Amino acid sequence: MPASPPSPTTAAAATGDRSTGAALAVPAAAGGPTGPAPRSRWAALGVLAATTLMVILDGSIVTVAMPAIQRDLGFTPAGLSWVVNAYLIAFGSLLLLAGRLGDLVGRKRLFVAGTAVFTLASLLAGVATGPGMLLAARLLQGVGSALASAVSLGILFTLFTDGRERARAIAVFSFTGAAGASLGQVLGGVLTDGLDWHWIFFINVPIGLAVLVLAAPLIPADRGLGLRAGADALGALLVTAGLMTGIYAVVRAEEHGWASAHTLGLGALAVALIAAFTVRQATARTPLMPLRVLRSWSVGGANLVQMLMVAALFAFQVLLALHLQKVLGHGAAETGLAMLPAAVVIGVTALGVATPLIARFGERAVLLAGLMLLTGLLALLTRLPVRADYVTDLLPVMLLAAGFGLALPALTALGMSGAGEEDAGLASGLFNTTQQIGSALGVAVLTTLAAARTEESLGGGAGPAEALTEGHRLAFTVGTGLLVVAFLLALTLPRRPARRGSGPTDAAPVTLH
Repeated sequence: MPASPPSPTTAAAATGDRSTGAALAVPAAAGGPTGPAPRSRWAALGVLAATTLMVILDGSIVTVAMPAIQRDLGFTPAGLSWVVNAYLIAFGSLLLLAGRLGDLVGRKRLFVAGTAVFTLASLLAGVATGPGMLLAARLLQGVGSALASAVSLGILFTLFTDGRERARAIAVFSFTGAAGASLGQVLGGVLTDGLDWHWIFFINVPIGLAVLVLAAPLIPADRGLGLRAGADALGALLVTAGLMTGIYAVVRAEEHGWASAHTLGLGALAVALIAAFTVRQATARTPLMPLRVLRSWSVGGANLVQMLMVAALFAFQVLLALHLQKVLGHGAAETGLAMLPAAVVIGVTALGVATPLIARFGERAVLLAGLMLLTGLLALLTRLPVRADYVTDLLPVMLLAAGFGLALPALTALGMSGAGEEDAGLASGLFNTTQQIGSALGVAVLTTLAAARTEESLGGGAGPAEALTEGHRLAFTVGTGLLVVAFLLALTLPRRPARRGSGPTDAAPVTLH
């Protein structure tokens, strides 16, 4: 999309209704509306969803294969954690920068480049013969994931400008992300047990190649604003270094301790770097992240709520999987299948229920309903029995995961609602960044609390199963508290996202062209 304003002869139709975020202006040529045909739009959404599914699967599929990877490649226990950490640090720290780069150089271009890098890195990971090669490939996978994921929502919001269509597209996209992690555990167990761990990476290659072939004709090209519109090299350095330092401090906190000089020092450095970045954005002539994006509480509040919600629920997924294996004695594939009902109800709710409810009651009401269900989910787990029965104790909990299928589409709409078309990639990158930060913080903090309570219980004479259960209960209690805070924050969000141009403080509608 050119940076210059549209010509006076451009006919623009304002779009957006109560079920969407921003009201954007879309040009119409003399012969009718421009842009891809309806079928092409949905096919393009399928391409975006396929890449998102690869990225989400890759984050969870590795966890069940870790013992096999350690045996084959000779990882030390400390080194093995970097199979996950190398990916997480690269992915989380580059999302914000990648989102803005998409606005500047073109979102399609960055999406294709990211998918290509991720696909190549997956092949390298699959043929890895030693720890160094696998860790380098995982780092490269994180880079590719960041480039592709950061702009996916921005592309979706420019593809679907009609309110109801956009709501349905968000539901499909949200289902892909919400259910992908659970499916990754199932697939990881099946591939590792049935073939070997190399196939958890090889499976990405044909999917990635198919996405690259289909993206060219299906995803509309955009020219971007040009690097001069926001090529802030210092800002890019500050935010990337700040996020990377912060995420590194979090993932190493369990090893060094939360009150250690290592964790506190790196945490303080990360805060200082992010603060310097914020000051830079307020004064730079061409900021990397124009602070106008955060002017809307719909955007800022939605990102905060998402971070708290994801922190609680990602830890729920990890800890419940550990409980199924270490306390109840399930294998990797059996654990994945036990978690599958959560993925199913999330998918059904996101695809078939969330959209009409959002259209009828608005994003905030649906978000609050989803958070109530999720709070009930974790509250029930605070009373988890040591020898839990799956049908009576765990299956009802899985069904309450439907709240995620309600909350995530509503949050996605709110998180993108205050951004104009020129900032859609940045808003997408910001939304994905808070999601990754929430995941990292949730797993690091809640698993550390669970481990500390387990050690305390063991010291008091409890058996291993009882001690592990006590630790998990504490983590679920803290997670419940996080969801309560998220609910209270959600109460402060607008009943419906403010439309651009609807008030004196809003920017004028942006013309897509």
